[in-house]
Amino acid sequence: MANLSFDLVQGRPPQAGSAPRGLQPRQWQSRLVQLMRARLVQERPGGQDVLIHAGPGAGKTLGALLGFQRLHQEGRLDRFLVFCHRASIAQQWQAAARRLGLQLERWDPELDLNPLSAGPTCQGLVLSYQSAARHRQRLEAAWNDPWLATDGAPGHPDSGSRWLAIADEVHHLGIDPEEPEAAAWGHAFGRLTETAALRLGLTGTPFRADNLAFCAARRERLRQGDEVVERITPDLSVEPRQLIAAGDVRPLEFRFQDGWVEHGRPADPEGLQHSDTETSPLSAESRESWRARNLRRAIRLGDSSSIALRMLLSARSRLERVRREHPEAGGLVIARDINHAGQVRDLLVEQGDRVHLVHSQDPDASEHLRAFQDGDADWLVSIDMCAEGFDAPRLRVVAYLTTVVTRSRFVQAITRAVRMDASRASLEAIPRHPSYVFAPADPLLIAYARSWSLSEPYLLRGRPLITDAPGHGGTPGSLQPLEAIDEEAGAVIRLRGPQLPGFLQRPA
Repeated sequence: MANLSFDLVQGRPPQAGSAPRGLQPRQWQSRLVQLMRARLVQERPGGQDVLIHAGPGAGKTLGALLGFQRLHQEGRLDRFLVFCHRASIAQQWQAAARRLGLQLERWDPELDLNPLSAGPTCQGLVLSYQSAARHRQRLEAAWNDPWLATDGAPGHPDSGSRWLAIADEVHHLGIDPEEPEAAAWGHAFGRLTETAALRLGLTGTPFRADNLAFCAARRERLRQGDEVVERITPDLSVEPRQLIAAGDVRPLEFRFQDGWVEHGRPADPEGLQHSDTETSPLSAESRESWRARNLRRAIRLGDSSSIALRMLLSARSRLERVRREHPEAGGLVIARDINHAGQVRDLLVEQGDRVHLVHSQDPDASEHLRAFQDGDADWLVSIDMCAEGFDAPRLRVVAYLTTVVTRSRFVQAITRAVRMDASRASLEAIPRHPSYVFAPADPLLIAYARSWSLSEPYLLRGRPLITDAPGHGGTPGSLQPLEAIDEEAGAVIRLRGPQLPGFLQRPA
């Protein structure tokens, strides 16, 4: 492949390094290797796609690399390409590859116009979905000649098609049959990986809010009532509750701050106009428009309900307690926008905390993220930069203060706090010490918390879009009103994991 950092055809690379001593694959990772081997041997139609659903902290990156390494040693695969959605994630892939003695190079077409200089010993290449889509035609042209210049015929064991395509967080690769170019990432990945011997899709949140399917996924048709739907079916699913039971990740405990939210105008101080206000209980509001309006008010630090303020102070107090047994622990706040994040930061700084604020417009955001990972701050305040792939095992408390209430975004945010590192694993019994999630008592968020440790099927429905399918936001009619808790609001609703119980009649 003339324009890439390795050639998928010109000879077999040196033997990939063996796994380091003491690195034992987890049970599911061993099953993954067996599944990949079976798909390569069978060579049945559609068998080149493998979808893995495993929760955060499961070891998807290492599992995929171990799979390539083992099959490379058996002579079944020669090279591999990793597609991912963010540069920081590419760096994590490279770090994991180095642990296994694999050479994984990053291809950036803006900086490296002739990546062949990486040399023939390179086993893998990592590039972003955006680069693949933007330079698809250039890449397709580079794909052809070197792959055809082989002694073996296509599909022959000695041909140049024995390469593995890995799609990290594959749910980003939406497929829209009616508008292929609209789903540019998925379209580019599909075109560029047509000749791969195996396509491995990895995801921790296997659903999308737009009802689209995604690449490297098997779809099954089934009847649901009078409707025929398609279900995305992983080839291997590892649920968070299984990882919790094995001690691979931490359980989560939830603290939902309830309260009454006021709407309308207060009375004129001079008494010339009566109050025109109405109050609504945050956790028990079933009207969708009111629920959304309640949440917008509840996350304001200066709102009269003080829900956000009480929640943040409780999260800060919890982090102080966690630090008694985990001195390096840190906290994460998911904010609504830059202005809101600045207010959160100022409040935490006033309490004496060290805080890093990161957002997409900050040129130093990557440095701040790394600094937090290294223990440089007590809190990280983020706007949509600490979701998929952000790895910080010191993170033990998450405060969710945003109006985004899709299940995928919520689960991605809260599961940043489940990861374990080796130094802590040797100090804690199984199940591990929990991490904590603080959030306003929004009914949708509470519903997501009840099922965060379970895998729910992703159903594809015909258009127009039906939004009450599992994994989607839901409709007013799908909300089940919560018990009114003796018509009292303001307490903290506690949920424990991984098997979350129903509500108590009156939470402590």
